[in-house]
Amino acid sequence: MKKTVDVALIGGGIMSATLGTLLSKLQPDWDIQIFERLGDLAEESSNPWNNAGTGHSALCELNYTPQTSDGSIDISSAVKVNEQFQVSRQFWSHLVADGSLPEPSSFINPTPHMSFVWGETNVEYLRKRFEALKGHPLFAGMEYSEDPAVIHGWAPLMMPGRRKSEPVAATHIASGTDVDFGALSHFMVDTLVESGAQLNTGIRVTNLTKQRDGLWKIALRHDVGETPVEPVTARFVFVGAGGYALNLLQKSGIKEIRGFGGFPVSGEFLRTDNPEIVAAHSAKVYGKASVGSPPMSVPHLDLRMVNGQGSLMFGPYAGFSPKFLKTGSVLDLFASIRWHNLLPMVAAGLSNLSLVKYLVGQLMASPETKFEELQNFVPNATPEDWYSITAGQRVQVMKKDPKKIGVLQFGTEVVSSADGSIAGLLGASPGASTAVPIMLGLVEKCFPERMNEWRPKIEKMIPSFGQQLADSPEFAHETLERTAKALHIRP
Repeated sequence: MKKTVDVALIGGGIMSATLGTLLSKLQPDWDIQIFERLGDLAEESSNPWNNAGTGHSALCELNYTPQTSDGSIDISSAVKVNEQFQVSRQFWSHLVADGSLPEPSSFINPTPHMSFVWGETNVEYLRKRFEALKGHPLFAGMEYSEDPAVIHGWAPLMMPGRRKSEPVAATHIASGTDVDFGALSHFMVDTLVESGAQLNTGIRVTNLTKQRDGLWKIALRHDVGETPVEPVTARFVFVGAGGYALNLLQKSGIKEIRGFGGFPVSGEFLRTDNPEIVAAHSAKVYGKASVGSPPMSVPHLDLRMVNGQGSLMFGPYAGFSPKFLKTGSVLDLFASIRWHNLLPMVAAGLSNLSLVKYLVGQLMASPETKFEELQNFVPNATPEDWYSITAGQRVQVMKKDPKKIGVLQFGTEVVSSADGSIAGLLGASPGASTAVPIMLGLVEKCFPERMNEWRPKIEKMIPSFGQQLADSPEFAHETLERTAKALHIRP
């Protein structure tokens, strides 16, 4: 491996793959090296069985459309997330067109997105949500029904066995997608390597040190055997190591990471591969979280397409583990504590006791109780058809707050040094779906002096760059149609 490179990417998931691909398109002469601790790429949060693959665009996720105190529905977060996903779609479309990605069905498939609720209060909420979204250009084609027969046509698995007296409602939009972010990461990195980048698997980054010459010295070891590897220096470092990003940014010594902590949440899903059951459900269906539950608890029943095979997943069932990665150490949480983040972490914990209560309840729940949650969606489900799988670890951001001392933040956050020579990504969902806009923001932040040169190239790949599709219904319609055609999905 080269001793000095232009770009070092730490972690082999969707974020590093996306940033590496962007930079290779913008600056083809740069040397790029990728360092992945495990023996293969995308084995943590980007792995298809460690996430729901929803292609988060707020078409069905009710946590993005909260009901305000006056009873109205706030759609601002939904519009923002959808705008971000359209940026990702545009970039993937460009990569398919120029041969950097293969046949789209190998990583993205058309899968209707649905919201489903029961009970009069929730039905009223969903009706209001539909009325608030139906006229928006990014949500065109959304349908609403309270008719069990219509809902049965959309999701045949979910209606048999349900009490006829129970009020139900659903929205359905055919333009939803299922995305295999593991496959997408592999394809991107494969193209990067073909273009001259170097992939180093089984190599763990143990330290990051800023040298007097401005370069970052990256200390390396073989993950198996712990034998040292000759260090590499880099002009720019991206830490896309999932839950381990916090620890590595702390080791870098940049002052911008002070006050940040992480709260790990593990999860489980119930999964079935029974062909008859899978054939009866061709959608991703999101419900409504219980009152007081965190956004991560929104129950959903998902069709997954992985390697051309369909499966269904239901969950998530949250749990707690102090590990920051599935393959991490039980000491991860404790090792992340510093003098500068201890108080914000404590304050964030005290102000989120409902989350603690929720996690304790999930941990104490019996298998029978958990299965009853699935039966809220699939009344006739039987235990012998479903089995439990462990999802990826999610490390939620905890950080300083001027008013509350410390807050728990759901989402993602880019942390970068003042000189832009190192940056990392903290947090979780909807990260993978919005990887492209997140990495574009990082590029603007870390390479401002190159943006005049790079902007035309970015606009060629992503025509809406710097604009909001919501501001122009005609432009939005054209963009959705064009990317749907390129990706072989429904407009």
